[in-house]
Amino acid sequence: MTFCEYRPGLEGIPVTQSSISFVDGQRGILEYRGISIEELAHHSTFLETSFLLIWGHLPSKDELVEFEHEIRYHRRLKYRIRDMMKCFPESGHPMDALQACAAALGLFYSRRALDNPVYIRDAVVRLLAKIPTMVAAFQLMRKGNDPVQPRDDLDYAANFLYMLKEQEPDPLAAHIFDVCLTLHAEHTINASTFSAMVTASTLTDPYGVVASAVGTLAGPLHGGANEEVIWMLEEIGSIDNVEPYLDDCLQEKSQNHGLWTPSL
Repeated sequence: MTFCEYRPGLEGIPVTQSSISFVDGQRGILEYRGISIEELAHHSTFLETSFLLIWGHLPSKDELVEFEHEIRYHRRLKYRIRDMMKCFPESGHPMDALQACAAALGLFYSRRALDNPVYIRDAVVRLLAKIPTMVAAFQLMRKGNDPVQPRDDLDYAANFLYMLKEQEPDPLAAHIFDVCLTLHAEHTINASTFSAMVTASTLTDPYGVVASAVGTLAGPLHGGANEEVIWMLEEIGSIDNVEPYLDDCLQEKSQNHGLWTPSL
């Protein structure tokens, strides 16, 4: 009988190797499908990058036009999903709302026809198209306001910013947000990707896969850390407070035998 060493949390154990992206944090390298992130950030849009990640190659001009048209067509939400969101508590976390909404899409669109490439493409398009609409809608609904309908004349990033405030965004702000989406699009086998792979391995529908990944992403040891960084920056307040804040953190870490989290 062969025994494997138990590692809590799969610490130090590679699950698999990504064929989609490559990260070398020490050398500052990030590549999608062999293309450097710098090249994509300068010359591609988020939707073009998404096409590359999903289907393995940069789209032709006609393929990109068709893909963008599909995304615009599917941006709107069914009224029953909007009604469901209106019942969410105002204090609810946006990631919890997004997870619930991603799963709810499966109630309307899931056929679990995983051997049908048309079904898979439709699911990919709907998720990419509707997630920004759901996020923006919840942000307004939790403040007691009606959601803003998407605009077909705006691109992906600009439309999301518009739905948040019902104001057409500055083109530079929209471009910066689009680049940010590109930079965050894929980081190899992180926790949420692993969660999605495990869920997909049971042959459930793509909506359930994404809901699982969102739930994993929300944790403070993964994507939720970004939220804690914002709280930390607000606590620091100004550049003059950076060094005293870090000194206090290091002292607290020393007193707690190496365990430290920022006060929230």
